[in-house]
Order: sequence, then C-alpha cells, then structure tokens
Amino acid sequence: MSEPVAPFSAPWEAQVFAMVVALQDSGLFTGAEWADALGAAIRPADGPEALADYGRWLAALETILAARGIADGPALDARRDAFLRAAEATPHGLPIVLENDPLFRQ
Repeated sequence: MSEPVAPFSAPWEAQVFAMVVALQDSGLFTGAEWADALGAAIRPADGPEALADYGRWLAALETILAARGIADGPALDARRDAFLRAAEATPHGLPIVLENDPLFRQ
C-alpha cells in the first residue's frame, strides 16, 4: 500500500485554501467569482497558462481583496515584505510570526 499524498506541501498553502473557503462561505465572493479570478491567475492574458498551484490561489485571492477594497496592492505588498523579513529573522524550525520582522510595530 502506498503512502497517502499530502494535499499541501507547506502550511501557507493550507492557510490560503482555508482563507478562500472561509471568505467564500462568508459571502465575500461566489464560487463563480472565485473560478473567474483563479482562471485569470492561471491564464494571464500576456503569457502562457500556468499550473493551478497555491501561489496562483494566493494571487487570485489578492485580486479579489483589492477589487473589494479590503486590501490594496501596497498593503498586500507591505504584508508580504514583512512576512519575508520575519522568515529571514526566524530561527530554523520555529514558526514564522510577523513579530519576528525586525521592522514590526504594533
């Protein structure tokens, strides 16, 4: 018997999946709107079709959040940069938290 395949290769993928499900369940967007946004992330007008990986899920979710006025591009970029700084500052094996960002301010 073969080992089961993990549906997510990293915790952030599960988090993106959970956010999409929760936000759709809360009514922020419909299944059709999600399909359109994910389709646009997978098949950009200016390039070849890409894999429907969780990076594309995240891009589609960011597009919806920006379109709804929940989080604009600069806010999303700032959070992404903060996460990357936190990841750099986090010792190997420990969870990455934004408080580890050297520029973190409450």
